[in-house]
Amino acid sequence: MELLAPAGSFDTLKAVIAAGADAVYLGGISFGARAYAKNFQEEELLAAIDYGHIRNRKIILTVNTLFKNEEIEEQLYSYLLPYYKAGIDGVIVQDFGVLSFVRKNFPGLPIHASTQMTITGAAGAGFLKEQGVSRIVTARELSLAEIRKIADEVDIEIESFIHGALCYCYSGQCLLSSVIGGRSGNRGRCAQPCRLPYTVLDKQGRSLNTKNPYILSLKDLNTIEFLPEIAESGVYSFKIEGRMKSTAYAAGVVSVYRYYMDMYLREGKEKYHVSSEDERKLYDFGNRSGFTKGYYYDRNSADMITGRASNHSKTDCKETQEQKGSGEIKEKIYGKLILRNDSDAIIEVCDQTYHVTVTGAPPQKAKKHPMNRDDVLAKINKTGNTPFVFEQVELCMDDDIFLPVASLNHLRKEALDLLAKERLKPYRRTAPAKAVPQRWAPDEAGGRKEPELIVSTECRDGLLAALAENAVDEIYLDSVMYRRDQLLSDLKTDIKKCTDAGKRVFFILPAVFRMDTAEFYEKIANEFFSLPLNGVIARGYDTLSYAMSHLREEMELRIDYSLYTYSDTAKTAFFEAAGVKRDTVPFELNKRELSCRNNTGSEFLIYGYLPLMISAGCVNKNTKGCDKQSRVLRLRDRYGIEFKVRNYCSECYNILYNSKPLFLFHHERELSRLNIHSYRIHFTMEQRSEAEAVLEAYKRAFLENKEIDPKDYLPDYTNGHYKRGVE
Repeated sequence: MELLAPAGSFDTLKAVIAAGADAVYLGGISFGARAYAKNFQEEELLAAIDYGHIRNRKIILTVNTLFKNEEIEEQLYSYLLPYYKAGIDGVIVQDFGVLSFVRKNFPGLPIHASTQMTITGAAGAGFLKEQGVSRIVTARELSLAEIRKIADEVDIEIESFIHGALCYCYSGQCLLSSVIGGRSGNRGRCAQPCRLPYTVLDKQGRSLNTKNPYILSLKDLNTIEFLPEIAESGVYSFKIEGRMKSTAYAAGVVSVYRYYMDMYLREGKEKYHVSSEDERKLYDFGNRSGFTKGYYYDRNSADMITGRASNHSKTDCKETQEQKGSGEIKEKIYGKLILRNDSDAIIEVCDQTYHVTVTGAPPQKAKKHPMNRDDVLAKINKTGNTPFVFEQVELCMDDDIFLPVASLNHLRKEALDLLAKERLKPYRRTAPAKAVPQRWAPDEAGGRKEPELIVSTECRDGLLAALAENAVDEIYLDSVMYRRDQLLSDLKTDIKKCTDAGKRVFFILPAVFRMDTAEFYEKIANEFFSLPLNGVIARGYDTLSYAMSHLREEMELRIDYSLYTYSDTAKTAFFEAAGVKRDTVPFELNKRELSCRNNTGSEFLIYGYLPLMISAGCVNKNTKGCDKQSRVLRLRDRYGIEFKVRNYCSECYNILYNSKPLFLFHHERELSRLNIHSYRIHFTMEQRSEAEAVLEAYKRAFLENKEIDPKDYLPDYTNGHYKRGVE
């Protein structure tokens, strides 16, 4: 069992180690998912690595944002190189391109798959293990049973959150902050709009949450009561959230969990008991409207929601000495000092593993005042700001000698420095030359063709409009259109409609592939993959792995926007590792970044209500109660803007959609220069007439090359990130 603590500063690093952390995760000046934390400058981070290693603690570096082309090709190697050489114990990554880059350029460096990669099952964990990942950080939404299944089926370290803030959305699947405010969670700059109030409106416009407006804001996680159960589920690393929190908070929380983790390891589950005093301490250190057990026992629950405004700065977090930590940890060492007439001064220093010897100038014969044994021992024991403290010093000294204090100090310092170097030596690495990044170049036989048109649809009216339109080449049938008990029969009927209309047809697997969903699709795998589909689209690593293991040779495997290919390196990695034939351009890239990207083999969304959140939390359940009925509700923010949210009961997740659709048809001339393989139109809840109007606008802009005004077709629209992008 590893207790993994956060550190947003060097002071916090020292405090959490003193409080009992086995490992510390932290961020450097770039590429971390907490861009607004203090974070560590290079020199400071190198010192932090050594500080941890001297004390036998691991230091893990967050590199868990999505990378653009120039960042991964020009900056990442030089950024990681000094930390790799210093012996950093692991990197946490979200970007599949970064994963591939690290594996090729920094051999032996442990790679941890961030919770931002949304790993929810054994299939995804197994795929990432094959790609060189040594540890997965599970999605926060997993139950103990789901974690147990991963542990039973995949030989990989499992890290899970045990305390701190919870996101409402599956991590890595949230675009809310990005789209409405330009601050992307995928780039470490989330503005936390989920912590703001929203009015939930039903179809008739009635408010459903007058007393609880903070419907997307989750309480903080607290698992102190059931640490043994988490351990028994197969979790190795117990992770505390809080790189943005104070030193007092981090050290205080670590100290309590350290105590109870040790209790469990020492006495077992039967004698495990948490005192009310320690429960109160955790509450006082900081909470958000109390605590929740999170998703370990419940799929979702209204009890997880704060319902009201809440912020850690408003809680009673008194900075006691216990919260600050008990100071720096000193490593116990042993010494032997030999001071003899007419012989070099010798000091030997050792710990349980290493032994060093340093010699210095010989002592002189005392002329007036010979050295006192107690004074010599006092001088040698002054280890000051070094990481060591003498447990015992043996002194062999003649009676009538003298050695200047400066010589004694120098002798001690040289010995302790040498011991530190010996302890750090096993961590040091040498790095090979930077590997030349490989870019995927598809075979474009016969030259580039005009982009195809794909319609993906979550609604029946969208399907009907696509079937009737000759301009549509391919149709993607989204899993949310189907009930499990009728999936195969209804899908077979829809596939025939598509093929009869001359369309190639693909199926979009569920956005979240939890244990129950995976078990269902595994049971129907033979029948499902016998259907005359042209291929499937994966939205996550679990569905990617599922498809890879069952796909017929003649079927295509494609990936959606949520398997992010910001960079050509990420794209190449997917195409090489998984046999992917087509990717979807991520929503957050702007036109300049798109022009620098290899878009051959990529499809690009030009119309649709963007999914801003995919959540295990259910707005319908938390306001109306769970009735297993999928319906559309509206969330109205402080400015009167309304977002539609729909619950998909078969797989038990919510999707929150943007308030207005993305519409890029009027940028046709610019788009035509990006070498895009396919354009994609995505229908969610449009009426047939609305869908037909969108398809008509497409034809005028892209086939007839006519300039159009979006407002002739839509009351409102957005360019998304096409013009602005994200930092």
